[in-house]
Amino acid sequence: MTALVRAAELSESDPALLARIVVGDLDALGGLFERYHADVRRFLLRMGVRADLDDLVQLCFLEVIGAARNYDGRASARGWMLGVAATMVRRQRRSLGRMAARLREWVSAQDQQHHATPGEAFDGREIEARLYQALERLAPKKREVFVMIALEGTSGEEAAAALGVPINTIWTRLHHARNALRRELQDGQP
Repeated sequence: MTALVRAAELSESDPALLARIVVGDLDALGGLFERYHADVRRFLLRMGVRADLDDLVQLCFLEVIGAARNYDGRASARGWMLGVAATMVRRQRRSLGRMAARLREWVSAQDQQHHATPGEAFDGREIEARLYQALERLAPKKREVFVMIALEGTSGEEAAAALGVPINTIWTRLHHARNALRRELQDGQP
């Protein structure tokens, strides 16, 4: 991008940038990012986002590509961007909540297979905590496939379409994720 084009984008109004984004001009998205990424990042930090902060900032601006058509110009673009960021935080928290619920269901189902003694119940909670920790240590691409298929119940084909990767990539990532989780959980066994 030349300095002249960059200067023109910086002087362009927010509604004009958003109108260009609507028609697919991603250079305008760069201009919007330059103006508001620090505000969005600060907002996310204040909302309690720590892990994957930079990724969530990027996702907020990617969300703008589809959401720009909903910008009506009544609110400031900065306020509208913070609204997009708030929506992304809610989505992330719902997603994490669903993942936690699925893990709790899984652990509960394991516990319900027999009536656990207090010692077994303690061990179950310890395994649950170790599973959460193991999930956090998985590489992001392996974790997303494992969560989508094993915890959220989507098919491999759905996951492949959603992530834009070949089905064989999905099965490979799932295989490696399961092996990594199994190894981590077995390492702590007596």
